[in-house]
Amino acid sequence: MGLKQVMKQSLGMAMTPQLQQAIKILQMSVMELQTEINNALTENPVLEETQSEGGEDLANIEASMADSGAETTAPENPPDQLTEGKDDFDWQNYIEQSTSSGPLPSTRNMNSDDLPSFEQILTRSQTLADHVMWQLRMVTEDDKELDIGEEIAGNLNEDGYLVALVEEIAAKVGGDVADVEAVLFKIQRFDPPGVAARNLQECLLIQAEILQEDDELEIIIEKHMAELENKNYPAIAKALDLSLEHVIELCKVIHSMEPRPGRAFSSSEPQYIVPDIYVIKVAQDFKVVLNEDEIPRLRISRQYQMQLASGALQGETKTYVKDKLKGALWLMKSIYQRQKTIYRVTEAIVRRQRDFFERGPQFLRPMILKDIAEELTLHESTISRVTTNKFVHTPHGIFELKYFFNSAISRTDGEDMASESVKQKIKELVSKEDAKSPLSDQQLADMLSETNIKIARRTVAKYREGLGILPSNKRKQYF
Repeated sequence: MGLKQVMKQSLGMAMTPQLQQAIKILQMSVMELQTEINNALTENPVLEETQSEGGEDLANIEASMADSGAETTAPENPPDQLTEGKDDFDWQNYIEQSTSSGPLPSTRNMNSDDLPSFEQILTRSQTLADHVMWQLRMVTEDDKELDIGEEIAGNLNEDGYLVALVEEIAAKVGGDVADVEAVLFKIQRFDPPGVAARNLQECLLIQAEILQEDDELEIIIEKHMAELENKNYPAIAKALDLSLEHVIELCKVIHSMEPRPGRAFSSSEPQYIVPDIYVIKVAQDFKVVLNEDEIPRLRISRQYQMQLASGALQGETKTYVKDKLKGALWLMKSIYQRQKTIYRVTEAIVRRQRDFFERGPQFLRPMILKDIAEELTLHESTISRVTTNKFVHTPHGIFELKYFFNSAISRTDGEDMASESVKQKIKELVSKEDAKSPLSDQQLADMLSETNIKIARRTVAKYREGLGILPSNKRKQYF
């Protein structure tokens, strides 16, 4: 059997850098796209940002790319076309007139001694570690204790719990475990009560000790945490030989304690969502509007276009500018394609989910990626990329585009329902239940069956957990 050469023709798709860039930009969120554009503006001198509406017409980018061919070099526009829209404003005259009038009030015209110091205009919220160390310095001047305290304070998580072992802290500071335990005991009695506890039980015990209430309070926390978590107060009353009313009063005190001592010092900031698209109701119809205010407007530098057209650039400089021009055009086309695809997908969603936009989440219909892909003749993976981390502002709030894709739940009478609509019904039923006798998962399934929704108990439990709703035994209210 010998070796031989064979020619074979086959079809295939090559992942060119341009295609990779288009896919990457398609799945970016607004904030990620802003970062990508800012990086491109820094690296590509041919690319410019414009604030005017009359900048580069993105709708004609496809035509520009087509005219320039697959191996785009530069737009071959005549010099007279390139100078269209040239800025005829007399900047020199404007500057002279501006400088002739007196300067506006500004900090630049003030003596630096009259201005507040840099430290005075800075602000920083106090951290939990700072608060703990401030208190420790008030009760001791011992350097060894302060070193141990620094290590303990540095190992507190956002909830105020100690996440390091005492042995690890002792080894780090070169001290004894007993010394670390002594400093830890002091810190745990500081403000906020229970700080530096190693678990919830210890945190509650410290707070119970500080309250100096009935000893039975500490017994419940120490020996009956499982029953306390499940609100099984009758079992606690039986074990301690106490009346149910007395146990409930004790549990009221426990529930008033702070399970997260570090909550007040949390530095977490709210996360703001910038919608990619708006759906606005105009008369009896819904209008889809792209949010382009958050995306910088781009255009090709007229200066470089004119230099290429006039032949002023030669050799390596010309090649460099042509490559940068090609990259700028591809970036602008990718952004335009992204916006166009998001717009088309949202329009299709609005057509299929009109009841949702008219009446709310309970009227969401079952829909999968394949439905939109077939309607728009796109691949399902493209729809998946478009709907990930893209948000739409609707008359009923802001939703991720993926929210509108739901599996179907069968009904004994009528059309299938979207799983999200069933979740909303479960949420509504729980909100109306008797707090002293909450509905079990089976009862919720039975009530949904009465409205012709065929659903199993385990599915109800799955949806309930997804909604962050506790099981019935933990929702039961005794007080």
